Amino acid sequence: MKNRFAKAFTRVLALGLGLGSTALLHAQQNFDEIQIEVLQVRDNIYMLVGSGGNITVQIGADGVLIVDTQYAELSDKILAKIHELAGDSTLRYIINTHHHADHTGGNAMLRAVGSTVVGGNVGGDIGDAGEGAQIIAHENALLHMVAPVTGEPVPSEAWPTLTYFNEKRDMWFNDEGIRIQHQPAAHTDGDSIVYFRQSDVIAAGDVYVTSMYPFIDVANGGSIQGVIAAANNIIDLIIPVYGQDGGTLVIPGHGRLSDIGDVINWREMLTIIRDRIQDMIDRGMTLEEVQAAKPTQDYDARWGRDSGFWTTTQFVEAVYQNLSAAQGE
Repeated sequence: MKNRFAKAFTRVLALGLGLGSTALLHAQQNFDEIQIEVLQVRDNIYMLVGSGGNITVQIGADGVLIVDTQYAELSDKILAKIHELAGDSTLRYIINTHHHADHTGGNAMLRAVGSTVVGGNVGGDIGDAGEGAQIIAHENALLHMVAPVTGEPVPSEAWPTLTYFNEKRDMWFNDEGIRIQHQPAAHTDGDSIVYFRQSDVIAAGDVYVTSMYPFIDVANGGSIQGVIAAANNIIDLIIPVYGQDGGTLVIPGHGRLSDIGDVINWREMLTIIRDRIQDMIDRGMTLEEVQAAKPTQDYDARWGRDSGFWTTTQFVEAVYQNLSAAQGE
């Protein structure tokens, strides 16, 4: 298994990774210093935190399922952590929440050490196994890997092997129903959230983050309205224990584990900022005038950034572009 993993790693790095919009962030990483931390979310659900998007791990009698794969350079560390948690259980499925390299960079290496269930009844007699774990994503995520708006195409070894094109795709694995639900035109146009129904855990991908304002990837079909719609959908799925505490847990694309109160605060922040910028557009204000008015000022201490990959200025510009374009339609 180790030799197979090493060969896959060498092959994909030689071909070059399509980093797209996260290329700068990737280039700035010192992966040797990054450690993979583990948080147990529910009995058989874990959250892995390193660099890039959070990874969700589900473990059971049928094997291992993970949501997202972070960067390729961390794949050996991620695999080691999965082995610590799951022993010799086989990695069967990888679900990608979207196409960005900080969530899909490890696809090829992690897929290579797994095997896909072929035939049989998953959850009972699992039948034969095919080579490589199966990678599941919305078809738009695959299209962005094959023909990216920016950057180089992603090697075929990292492409999703099973895509869906409608509202959702359901599966049963490790004695649990799992719903993969498309979130149209949100962070990108190929976003999925993953709902583990029995465990009562949602892996949100980058339609929900706790560490910054949402990265609205306009070039790849993202929109502020879609991010708000995704927040509403997540909230609809959540059942709290009491008030706004406990109950369904949400693993964000980046940041800390959350419950309904966190997601409600996120939705309210986004809605208020959207409405402020829309009002400024309605009054004929230019982008420069909107930036000067600082429509996010009272939220910047919590979500704002003055430097790095995604700044407050870039967020305001993306919202302005979205709303202006919609108004001109």
